[in-house]
Amino acid sequence: MKSKFIGSLYLSLAASIWGGMYVVVKVVVDTVPPLELVWIRYIIALAALLIIGLVTRQSWRIAKRDLLLILLIGLIGNTISIVTQEVGTMLSSAAMGAVITSTTPAFMVLFARLILKEKITKKKAFSILLATAGVYIIVGKAHFGEDFQLGGISLLVAALTWSLMSILVKRVPGHYSQIVVTTYAVLVAVILLTPFAWNRLPALDFEAMMHPSIWGGLLYLGVISTACGFLLWNRGLQMLNATSGGLFFFFQPVVGTFLGWVLLGESIGLPFWGGTILIFAGVLLVIREE
Repeated sequence: MKSKFIGSLYLSLAASIWGGMYVVVKVVVDTVPPLELVWIRYIIALAALLIIGLVTRQSWRIAKRDLLLILLIGLIGNTISIVTQEVGTMLSSAAMGAVITSTTPAFMVLFARLILKEKITKKKAFSILLATAGVYIIVGKAHFGEDFQLGGISLLVAALTWSLMSILVKRVPGHYSQIVVTTYAVLVAVILLTPFAWNRLPALDFEAMMHPSIWGGLLYLGVISTACGFLLWNRGLQMLNATSGGLFFFFQPVVGTFLGWVLLGESIGLPFWGGTILIFAGVLLVIREE
């Protein structure tokens, strides 16, 4: 019981941190483009994780049979999901980013069935349909411009890939420290993104990046959102089953929407709320499922 409570706390904190992340990305991405932003936040996160690992004297050895799994986690979750998330947030809004990616719990139900062989009940299947309908209303029926619709599609890809990554984390043997697993996954993302980001770095406006809102945002994204958020999420997933763990994404759209409204003055129309209600209904159905 204590383990479930601690795992729930870890996942709640991670989802809340990521809810605030959308507002930070919306501010920073005007100065630092998505690809460069992801690379920089991972460099900062990698440094923070290495310091934590060295201070806590972690064992960095990974068995050869588990290397492919770590590589997939880094490729799918830390690279594809995060890049599409940043692009989607840039093209849409902080609120839309938080809500669309909250479909993660429903998609985790599907991947848990395919990979972990967890049973899909009628309620779980219906929750996936509700969440998908909610995304369609927000992306396809809302009166947004073309960029907003492209942003919504990009955010949907982010949700799908993050869901798959979260299930893969459940396959990681429990004897590995999540500090080590997270560090290697972030390292994979850095290696994959460096060839694409390196030649673009000289074009950055470094003078603008010296503004407190920008470098402060980069530190938040690197240390709090990436290093701490990933650690909390991965550790929490190890302490709960896949379906229950994904439900804590519910905190993300609440925090993201609230902060987007308060700090960025983002307006929210009826199609947005209609889609949000369907998404939350799908999530709540899974929460009520035994």
